[in-house]
Amino acid sequence: MLITVLVENTSISSDLGCEHGLSLFIKSDKYNILFDVGESALSFQNAKKLNVNITDVDFLIISHGHYDHGGGLKVFLEENAKANVYVHRLAFEKYYSARANKSLDYIGLDQKLKTNKRIIFTSDHFDINDNIQVFSNVVEKVPRPKSNKGLFVEHEGQIANDTFAHEQNLVIEEDGKTLLLVGCAHKGIVNILEHFYSLKGITPNYVVGGFHLSSRSSGNEDPETIDEIAEYLMDTKAKFYTCHCTGLEPYRRLRSIMGDQIDYLSSGSELTL
Repeated sequence: MLITVLVENTSISSDLGCEHGLSLFIKSDKYNILFDVGESALSFQNAKKLNVNITDVDFLIISHGHYDHGGGLKVFLEENAKANVYVHRLAFEKYYSARANKSLDYIGLDQKLKTNKRIIFTSDHFDINDNIQVFSNVVEKVPRPKSNKGLFVEHEGQIANDTFAHEQNLVIEEDGKTLLLVGCAHKGIVNILEHFYSLKGITPNYVVGGFHLSSRSSGNEDPETIDEIAEYLMDTKAKFYTCHCTGLEPYRRLRSIMGDQIDYLSSGSELTL
């Protein structure tokens, strides 16, 4: 399995753009999978430079209903004429982020795309095929990251704290190994891994994605909490590749505890599993 990072907050080269977003191309034995599409068309511009043909994508999974993971959806539907798009049934609700001046900015998906015939709405446990599935409705055994503060959803005309019921995680099983992909881990990476274990009875071999230990509005997670997360992740024996909303400073703290068990991915990174 080959994973190519089409876009992330940082880049391995000045020839490749970066943005506050995430898009991963996964080439498995049988399928070409796209996990998220970043916040703009940049992921597709980078894809061309990385020799990734978007028209070859068999299906797209959008991890949750925020623009930095689904902002490129319109361009994807124009570039790729065949792939179904799997999103949680709540992903097209209206989501907002509080800014420093207390205003609310819309950070949701393009509402006009909701009725596209290629969009398939998923449930809490949804099989795409025998080896690929998504799951959501993660049980919260430990508190969610504090960096979720300031994220809201509009429900029946009222603004409420986002519960991230729209967040789904992707599982790919191939050649006797299991890969877990998370977009932002708004529900908490520990909770997601605990929920995965309750479904599978095992821990994944590899975990890739953002852990939401940092945000532009609320800063970084407490060092003590990061240390606790690092100890938990180490105990799983999985190999972790993180990026995006984990934040560079929290990543460095995780790395100082976990060592080679965790690495960072940037735009242009390629990973063979």
